[in-house]
Amino acid sequence: MELSKLRFLVIGDVMLDRYLYGKVQRISPEAPVPIFELEKEENRLGGAANVALNLRSLDAQVAIAGLIGTDTPGTLLRQQSEEWGIETFGLVTDPERPTTVKTRLIAQKHHLLRVDREITTPPPPTTAEALTLKIHSLLHSPLQGIILEDYDKGTLTEPLIREIIRLAKERDIPVSVDPKKRNFWLYEGATIFKPNLRELSEALGTSLSEAPLEAIQEAILQLRQRMPHTYTVVTLSDRGILAYGEEEGFIHVPAHYRNIVDVSGAGDTVVSVLAVGLALKMPLRQIVALANLAGGLVCEYVGVVPIPKDRWLESARALGLL
Repeated sequence: MELSKLRFLVIGDVMLDRYLYGKVQRISPEAPVPIFELEKEENRLGGAANVALNLRSLDAQVAIAGLIGTDTPGTLLRQQSEEWGIETFGLVTDPERPTTVKTRLIAQKHHLLRVDREITTPPPPTTAEALTLKIHSLLHSPLQGIILEDYDKGTLTEPLIREIIRLAKERDIPVSVDPKKRNFWLYEGATIFKPNLRELSEALGTSLSEAPLEAIQEAILQLRQRMPHTYTVVTLSDRGILAYGEEEGFIHVPAHYRNIVDVSGAGDTVVSVLAVGLALKMPLRQIVALANLAGGLVCEYVGVVPIPKDRWLESARALGLL
């Protein structure tokens, strides 16, 4: 696959994932809580930045657009992005907004606690305008795909979403969406809409966690009737992925057996591969199967990690997907 010739724009909630690794050997005498003995600290790209990182791990070219603060995490996020070869022109600094940071405490490979530092309200008008102008500029460069990565942190607003999808349609650029609750119903006209099962359940006000595939299929049709888009791809956790296209009908790809260590960032990986498959004009079944494979692979690692390209390609070839 000629992935190095593909160029993508990732727009959305960028964040820094911070990991504190240590061990727990005793309980505090001050309160019935474990004492965490810190051994190592690590910072990784998260959210929309992790989507961009997944694309770079596949050798694709990628630019990112989002909001960061005038703080150390923002500086680290920009530096790490540039070290990976991710274009950071689209990052807008907002002095009134901290860079979103998720701090995870991990002991003996188990998550003990997560601490989030964030502001989730939309940016002020001047910041929103600066971001929109940068996105307009980036959209005038050759692109094979746009990914909207929404974590409900305020970057993607209704006017911005509508404008991006409108401009993408004018330029015939496929748009892949990884939605969250607040803006769930704003992505009419997207090429791929990829909620997970919980997000779909919440949006429709029903419970689908234990539902049979037939019930999930009906929910997908309800979603598409209310918000038309080209392809629907719903991740089902240990049941794999269920997708739908008007010509293709329903496609269910079961999950592969994995030694699951951490599911963090799996959705970022899936939407990255879906966008790559679209850019390469692969059939929907092949795109979904490749994305399902990649999403499972990253769950075998602790923390948010990009696609292990060589393992992914080797497994894809062994399964006859490439």
